[in-house]
Amino acid sequence: MNASAAGPAASAAPLAILCGAGAFPLEVAADARRAGREPFLIGVVGASAAAIEAYPHVWVRMGEVGKLFAALKARGIAEMAMVGAMTRPELSDIRLDWGAVRRAAELASLFRRGDDGLLTGLAGIFEREGVRIVGAHEVAPRLVAPAGVMTSRAPSVEDEADIALGARLVAALSEFDAGQAAVVASGRVLAIEAAEGTDAMLTRVAEMRRSGRLRHKGLAGVLVKAPKRGQDLRLDMPAIGPDTVAGAVRAQLRGVALAAGAVLVVERDRCAREADAEGLFLAGYPA
Repeated sequence: MNASAAGPAASAAPLAILCGAGAFPLEVAADARRAGREPFLIGVVGASAAAIEAYPHVWVRMGEVGKLFAALKARGIAEMAMVGAMTRPELSDIRLDWGAVRRAAELASLFRRGDDGLLTGLAGIFEREGVRIVGAHEVAPRLVAPAGVMTSRAPSVEDEADIALGARLVAALSEFDAGQAAVVASGRVLAIEAAEGTDAMLTRVAEMRRSGRLRHKGLAGVLVKAPKRGQDLRLDMPAIGPDTVAGAVRAQLRGVALAAGAVLVVERDRCAREADAEGLFLAGYPA
């Protein structure tokens, strides 16, 4: 699909948003527009939501690097945010256009790295082309988790101990480029996020509760989410949204704890409201 225009151009410099899955890129685009910047959304076929077409946009397939750079150059765009989750493709599934063929050796090398190394390498390619990478938290600072409790229920003393353990665990796993979350209950680690992502990890905990493999009465455990130590937050700032809260409810957790200032909360009011309705807490702890 060709690029399309929607709405008047903003006087401030335009901003490209490379869109992963879900509504998160749209929230960042809305905040950019409120700040006087006209967002230009880059949709990835098979990954991005069709709703991005409410903004000026272009669709690209994995590997259409030349098309992407041409779209940015045509609009004089010098800054881009990478927003939303995206499934890591197999190198064999990527359709290379000429812009990608020219960089094939470098791209192949990047795909042999871990997720952090891949993202850092891709950012380097953009920046060598004159496109500065900015973080979603810079564009939409209101989405950043604040310190303190966001719900009517607050963590108990036992919850605070589980939060501290989960935070230490995520930090300790940083060197292995693993996930950004863990579930801890009464000092016991129930689950660690890996390649499946936070929501799938919560589904795993819910299944363990249903099957009786985890024998807790009532609500038990805390989801702790934080960036890895040294993580470049421009490229992969952890995020939660209503789906995460719903997953915590199904897993029968007591609450969700986020590293304040280092995790994004999509639809924060809705997250807090839905957590309140189920008796869970949502809180930011000092990172």
